[in-house]
Amino acid sequence: MANSRARETTEAIERLYVSMRHLFYRGFFKPSGVSGESLRKLLMVINPEIYGSMSIPNKIELDGLLYVLDRLPEGIEECSFIHLTSDEGFDKGSFEPIVPKKRRRNCYRIDEHQMNIEVLLGRSEIYDILTHLTFLYLEADKIRNIGFDLENEGRAKRTWNIIEEVAKGEKKYSRKEKEVALIHLSSFLGRTFDETLNAYNNFGDDKNPDRLFKIIYWLGQISLEDWKENREREIYFSAILQERVGHHLFGERWANKIKKVLVENDLHMRPLHIISANMHSVKNMVFANDALNKKGTKEVDYKLFADISNKKELQEKVLDHAMKEGMIYIDDNSGSNIDVQIIDLAKTELKNTVFANQKYKGDDVILVFDYAFGEQAFEVMDELLRPYEVKGEVYMMKVKSVSIMGKAGILTGGKGDIMIPTSHIFEGTADNYVFENALKATDFVDDEIKSFEGPMITVLGTSLQNKDILSYFMTTSWKAIGLEMEGAHYQKAIQVASKIRHHISPDLFVMYAYYASDNPLETGSTLSSGGLGLTGVKPTYMITHKIIEKILEKK
Repeated sequence: MANSRARETTEAIERLYVSMRHLFYRGFFKPSGVSGESLRKLLMVINPEIYGSMSIPNKIELDGLLYVLDRLPEGIEECSFIHLTSDEGFDKGSFEPIVPKKRRRNCYRIDEHQMNIEVLLGRSEIYDILTHLTFLYLEADKIRNIGFDLENEGRAKRTWNIIEEVAKGEKKYSRKEKEVALIHLSSFLGRTFDETLNAYNNFGDDKNPDRLFKIIYWLGQISLEDWKENREREIYFSAILQERVGHHLFGERWANKIKKVLVENDLHMRPLHIISANMHSVKNMVFANDALNKKGTKEVDYKLFADISNKKELQEKVLDHAMKEGMIYIDDNSGSNIDVQIIDLAKTELKNTVFANQKYKGDDVILVFDYAFGEQAFEVMDELLRPYEVKGEVYMMKVKSVSIMGKAGILTGGKGDIMIPTSHIFEGTADNYVFENALKATDFVDDEIKSFEGPMITVLGTSLQNKDILSYFMTTSWKAIGLEMEGAHYQKAIQVASKIRHHISPDLFVMYAYYASDNPLETGSTLSSGGLGLTGVKPTYMITHKIIEKILEKK
């Protein structure tokens, strides 16, 4: 039974992506039309864990709603028309960019009915946005069905009028009156008062305390307008976006800028170690002790790194010191949204770090770049590993190692545990990438944190997984330990560059390690249940420590 449900899910995920791709090249669709209905049905078949109670008609999903709205621009619930565009110069106008809380993308409110979302990271970002919007429309239509009597010309029910009154903010409410309104709202949402109060606090802030009421009101109102055919909801893809996707425009710009900086600093002929990770852990491990006048120890000082993660002034001190010591920071403006740090080890003093005992004497260069998103990983790595021309002379990138560190969903452990992949399997295809990982589970022996070694699934989207398909990957002969979105794309680019096109030496070594941001098989531990907070500090620095250690060893 579980296997047949897993097969049904896999097929629905594949069909969903084919449908989205088709709609993208078509240029537009209506969420309430035939195409939009097809996306909804497929999402309902998949019924992802992250969207909780999405399939229950009289219960509104609150954690999933917060997760999605943190990744979409504020005010999107008020808009009937969503335009997905490329970088088309909106910043040159008087429009204020709206940046979602949990995604680095510029969005623009064009007028009261239209929101433009800039898509610069490729197909994975388009799929991500469309999946979230499809969930949003499913919830909006549930809200409409609960709030209005559709058999009586869409007349508003009593509870809806109370929600509207709070959302419009025309009346000053006493605490008691607000609690009464929340009781009505909890009944409307099919949630307990406790759950509703919790959501009210999570959605709102001091500037906008009643945000939950406003979101519910606007989702239902815009859905009703669509149902009445007063203003039908539509999603558009701009011609420029259609033209640019898949053509590596931003990735090429990004890689060329990096190579230009390497040449300008006379680093282009040096041995190079590429690390895809966050923008703090490598820098902190190398420069924090000197920056903050701390004495280096033999063991990793996790408390110090937790303090830095918590305090902006400490972060600024470390960054200032690192720049003074020669670290080069490239603040990306290519459109790829991936910042870069370059550390010249020939100029870097390691005596006061955890690496002092390695007595490194070499001139290797470490290039750290921020996380890519899904298929964008292939684009940026493919472009970065290509040869580069300087004054008519072509030179090859002198890559000695590529390391990928990131967050992933774990199937066999808990939040904060470490996964060491031995291969990447690309979901929905038979594509698989087997490699010799220079990191091993035995590198991470710890009393608090467990480490697991085995195949990992590169998924088409983290918001599309359900328990059946995840259990299938974990318990069958696949024996997968986790899922993430970039591994197969990175490895494909590395293999193409080193084994087929010979852009780089085939002698490089690779290191992949992930720490668990969630366990999608555990209720209450999915991504929508919230982030890792400081729990992520220790595994992040354990992995960073091992990556740098192996780079220094293999000089």
